[in-house]
Amino acid sequence: MSPEREKCFWYRGLPVPAETHSLDSLRFAEDFSFRDEDVLAVTYPKSGTIWMQEILPLVLNGGDLTPVQTIPNWDRVPWLEEKRLALVLDQLTSPRALVTHFPFDLMPPSFHTSKAKVIYVMRNPKDVLVSSYFFHQMATFLDDPGTFDEFMDKFLEGRVLFGKWTDHVKSWMKAELGDRILYMTYEDMVEDLPGSLRTISHFLGKNLSDQVIDKIAETCSFKTMKDNKMSNFSLVPKMYMDSDKSPFLRKGIVGDWKNHLNPDQLARFCSVIRKELEGQSMSLPWSLD
Repeated sequence: MSPEREKCFWYRGLPVPAETHSLDSLRFAEDFSFRDEDVLAVTYPKSGTIWMQEILPLVLNGGDLTPVQTIPNWDRVPWLEEKRLALVLDQLTSPRALVTHFPFDLMPPSFHTSKAKVIYVMRNPKDVLVSSYFFHQMATFLDDPGTFDEFMDKFLEGRVLFGKWTDHVKSWMKAELGDRILYMTYEDMVEDLPGSLRTISHFLGKNLSDQVIDKIAETCSFKTMKDNKMSNFSLVPKMYMDSDKSPFLRKGIVGDWKNHLNPDQLARFCSVIRKELEGQSMSLPWSLD
């Protein structure tokens, strides 16, 4: 059996990590009962998931710092599809906040019949590629990424966690959810976090004061999160995540891809992404050059 098969398994056409997922956890997600007041942050991996796990509880509870200072992020805003959800579900208070990497077509039936709100966060795929590469280096429960060039090929072919970036984005951009969904970009959040928090607050029906918004922005800054053991994954044993190879919260910046893609790689990457988005009515907020 190859290492890839040991560390990941395929679920409905997508690779998922065996350490955090199981057929039971995925079936639990399929049968999950969404409530109208639930809030779900959706991301392709390495696109701001951990950030949303920090932001959502603070916005929903009016800036009370207790959850982000006392509960590990994977328990305060659990993944819909991971093993932990079944263990912590009863501890979640309403309105419940969840995150998922599922494409739209994997969402459970209850999601479609509920009024649960969704925040879909997109990130420039070039930065997603780089972040994912370093994550694979430090996450011992995932395959060694090989060279950057080799990993880029796997990324473009969809042989990485949750498949192709283009498929994921297309599935959610086509989702006809009306005022149930808010689209945001990682880049907008980096550029103006208080402004992004106001947008999220308004979307979730919360009328937060500027003072509370500023407090949440400070708590959710990269530096504060990097120093918060409930958010920086330092509680995860080194046998699963080796921060000596690369810290989990690495840089949190926009445009780091410029330090890693050479001109040939950039041309190849952008050519494939552009071709796969041909004919789509959606427009991306970043240049693919």
